[in-house]
Amino acid sequence: MLIAGVDEVGRGPLVGDVVTAAVILDPAHPIEALNDSKKLSEKKREALFPIIQEQALAWAIGRATPSEIDELNILNATMLAMSRAVAGLAITPDFVQVDGNRLPPWDYASEAIVKGDGSVPCISAASILAKVVRDQEMVMLDKLHPDYGFAQHKGYPTKAHLACLDKLPVLPCYRKSFKPVALRLK
Repeated sequence: MLIAGVDEVGRGPLVGDVVTAAVILDPAHPIEALNDSKKLSEKKREALFPIIQEQALAWAIGRATPSEIDELNILNATMLAMSRAVAGLAITPDFVQVDGNRLPPWDYASEAIVKGDGSVPCISAASILAKVVRDQEMVMLDKLHPDYGFAQHKGYPTKAHLACLDKLPVLPCYRKSFKPVALRLK
């Protein structure tokens, strides 16, 4: 049975896409040290990233843009991004396991697993891919807009990030429906 694991990264940030990944691992070649991406160091995530890509039977990234997040809300945009990730797999899974307590509205046989990113290897792998991709995008955004500190806070509403927003303009990549951003647009 081909099982895809799905997870998301980036529901809380004020900027950028919500990024999801879907991964079908090869049961004949288990990958050691998989865990919730938040419990792994950046160095460990980046070391596992190419291993997952090379050894998985299939993997895909899905995303929803800030404008989609503003239009749909973050939950529905996350579900859309998850659907895009699974639809992007080169192999159709027999079953899908999703981190969390909700499933996208799709036709796949599936289950939601709370804390699945720390207990189900295919979800852990998806968590790592999504986290590395989103973090890399924040580093690239930091190179384009170095005054905002994206490489450090990754778009999350830290004190430093909010202080930047108090003196700098809201960029098009911001989620305008998120309260800290919406307040600064008035």
